Amino acid sequence: MLKKLLPLSAIIILGFSVQQAAAEDQIATINISATGNVTAAPDMAIVTSGVVTEGETARDALSANNEAMSALIEVLKGAGIEAKHIQTSNFSVQPNYVHSDKRDQNGYTLAPKINGYRVSNMVTVGVLELDNLGDVLDKAVTVGANSVNGVSFAVAEPAKLLDEARKNAIMEALKNAKIYADAADLNLDRILSISENSGHTPQPYANMARMEMAMSDSVPVQAGELDYSITVNVTWQISE
Repeated sequence: MLKKLLPLSAIIILGFSVQQAAAEDQIATINISATGNVTAAPDMAIVTSGVVTEGETARDALSANNEAMSALIEVLKGAGIEAKHIQTSNFSVQPNYVHSDKRDQNGYTLAPKINGYRVSNMVTVGVLELDNLGDVLDKAVTVGANSVNGVSFAVAEPAKLLDEARKNAIMEALKNAKIYADAADLNLDRILSISENSGHTPQPYANMARMEMAMSDSVPVQAGELDYSITVNVTWQISE
């Protein structure tokens, strides 16, 4: 009976030795996530504007729209906007429906009838000279643009700003890692990994003073500042 138990005992001891060796090979680490921020004044604006027209037929509405859009594009070019910075972003032709409360002989509500058509043509415009933005908006509306869906601001070349945000994020991660290590009586060794969260959409910086660009009788516009941020995850090896 004893001879049959010996192999089982050997297996148990061997399994314990492997587990103990795996535990000894584990590396103690600390992982820190930190965000670096950089604020900057925008140097360009993106405007979505266009013309909405109506007509008894789709052709009538389209002809009126084409005429108004041609005038709008000419005005934009005359204001210094290059053709490559004017891009059609939406175009649609839709019927206008008239609904009725009348019912047929069976009591069902009558189907809506088409009462003309609506054509919408929108363009996205990049304004690289912010001092001209108010004047561009004013001229666009004057010539016939009856739909302005929004104005957003950006930095034309944000690469350097993002690099600065990355440096700030690493410095913040290192500062926080040292605080935790000192509090736990540990030592930071080599960095094992650095990763960056994707997505760097700039956000308006609400707490900064805004720059007003109201020029004579043109549309008053405030550009404000943008906040670019990068979040990094850094893992250090630690030792007692």
